[in-house]
Amino acid sequence: MGNLEASAATAKLPWLTRIAYGLGDTAQNVVWGAMGILTFFYTDYAGIDPAMVGLVMLISRCFDGFSDVIMGFIVEKTNSKWGKSRPWILWMSVPFAISIVLIYTVPQGSSAMQFAYLFVTYNLCTTVCYTALNLPYGSLSAMMTRASKERDMLSITRMCLSPWGRILSVSATLPLVKIFGDNQMAWVEVMTVWAVVGLLLLLFCFSRCKETVVIEAREKVAKISAGKALKALAVNKYFWCGMTIWMMQNVIFTITGTILPYYCKYIFQDDSLYSGLYLMETLITIVVMAVFSPKLLQRFGKRNMSLAGVAICFIGHVIFLLNPTDFNWVVFSCIIRGIGFAPIQSVIFGFLGDAVEYGQWKTHLRQEGLVFSGGSVGTKVGSGLTSAILTGLLSYAGYVASASGTVAQSAQTIHMIVDIYMFGPLFVWVVLLAILAFYRLDKIYPQIMSDLIQREAKGEL
Repeated sequence: MGNLEASAATAKLPWLTRIAYGLGDTAQNVVWGAMGILTFFYTDYAGIDPAMVGLVMLISRCFDGFSDVIMGFIVEKTNSKWGKSRPWILWMSVPFAISIVLIYTVPQGSSAMQFAYLFVTYNLCTTVCYTALNLPYGSLSAMMTRASKERDMLSITRMCLSPWGRILSVSATLPLVKIFGDNQMAWVEVMTVWAVVGLLLLLFCFSRCKETVVIEAREKVAKISAGKALKALAVNKYFWCGMTIWMMQNVIFTITGTILPYYCKYIFQDDSLYSGLYLMETLITIVVMAVFSPKLLQRFGKRNMSLAGVAICFIGHVIFLLNPTDFNWVVFSCIIRGIGFAPIQSVIFGFLGDAVEYGQWKTHLRQEGLVFSGGSVGTKVGSGLTSAILTGLLSYAGYVASASGTVAQSAQTIHMIVDIYMFGPLFVWVVLLAILAFYRLDKIYPQIMSDLIQREAKGEL
């Protein structure tokens, strides 16, 4: 890597660039946040059986996993005037915006017809459009800079801004739906607004975020077979750590996003409470990430500050179990989760970015596209399995779907909703505690970068 290239790759990024990058995820989370309450829309507005919803999501996630890997290879082979990852933000922004509107235009008809429509539109949005947009977007951070701290700052900025997309699509959607008529068409109208907002933000992200990492030695490497590339990914232990951390983030979002609306509706008799709880938790997370994460990162590093945060989540949720059906204690659980999960959430993509450098150091292959695509496979399969398990448990407990949303649920169903919210998050916190306890990359990263600079100066990866 030449001096100019090294300087460009490691220089401090302007704040406007960091913000533009973060707003790219804000745009995507306008859609992804809406997906978190999609099950609620399907069952209580479109009148679709939760078992059908769970089956569609489970099957789709399996396809989605393959599409992620394919997209990872496509990014690796993309060569345009805008780079490898950046052009996909431009190319997929319009299809992505259209796809979210189509998801909510579920026609009335036979179960077979509705299943087919759900399957096609859900996969168009998640398997095709979101994959072709989000994976290049994620890997773009590793192509904008090679400085670990700069990638961490990109991750922090991204995670401070990305929730605002969810805030729009989760906190504002249900109240706006009620204002617009509280029916299926109201959902379509609201989603159209979010689609336009997302499109504009994506175009701004594309305009400001440039690929600056150019490694001359990479051009000298012969074409790598898919098998060799996947093998190199498989032996990258820190890829697996980053993937699992990202997966657990999506699992906890799926658990709370799916169950908490039902919790509010059937335990507290007001589903609109969910919007307030979500907004409160999200704002707390944003404040902690923006105010404390940069300082904590500088003093303690990614691993240590993340471990402390997850420990807070675990202890707080154990305390919540003392009185899980009291609304004040549910508020407490949201506050603790917002505080404790903020540190690891803020640097989640920094973990994957560092895994790119570790993989190059260990295998002599640099795999930005595959690392982020592989990470996404895990997250999508994890959230898909979680959705399928949750909807399956609701169906097993006898949940009755209704387009009017006025059906009384059995005591068994109510108990199931409570049990899921009680014990589901504990699984997430235990997994994360175990991973972070054995994470060591922070300590060896400076030596890894020193070795890579020396190798690249010789024309080697």
